[in-house]
Amino acid sequence: MTITNNPFVRIKTEPRGFAIYVGIDEATAKANGTTLAEIVAAVRQTLEAQVPGLALESFAAVALAKEGTVGRNIDIVRKALGEPRTVAALNQHYGHEPVVIDLARRKVYVDGLDIDATDRELELLTYLVANPGENISREELIEALWSDLEHVEDRTIDVHVRRLRAKLGSYEDIIRTIRGSGYRFDAHPDVLIERG
Repeated sequence: MTITNNPFVRIKTEPRGFAIYVGIDEATAKANGTTLAEIVAAVRQTLEAQVPGLALESFAAVALAKEGTVGRNIDIVRKALGEPRTVAALNQHYGHEPVVIDLARRKVYVDGLDIDATDRELELLTYLVANPGENISREELIEALWSDLEHVEDRTIDVHVRRLRAKLGSYEDIIRTIRGSGYRFDAHPDVLIERG
């Protein structure tokens, strides 16, 4: 029996089990000659070998992520399965906003997961965020962000926007297309912008 370290709470506790979060996707398992189901079965066999009947006292949950979700498998698993420390840390640091654009750290998070935006994608998003509500032409974006390259076409901007939108998933509409002109970022209630 243990007593909590909180001086205001004196509750006796006892360990009753544990959780293991494993970060592996089906493709990685397959590349190693196995499947997630086979890994789970092997873990259950190990439990049964340690303590007979323990396999019946185990529960396995597979963390499902939207196809194309970017981030470390273990982080996706911990968040998807609601691991308390992960959820608490995300909520404490970023609040409950689904999209966080952290300009100081040059990171973009969607539902708590880093989307691994490239430098060009971050520069593009940062430029749009710095000019909210303004229609920014492709020419202005090329001049501001791609002046170090000799031959950049309008299509280059469109490709970067398309890739960034794919990473933003269901929040892709935070980058608006202005037909025949360029793009715009509008303030959005689901978006938190961290400036420093």
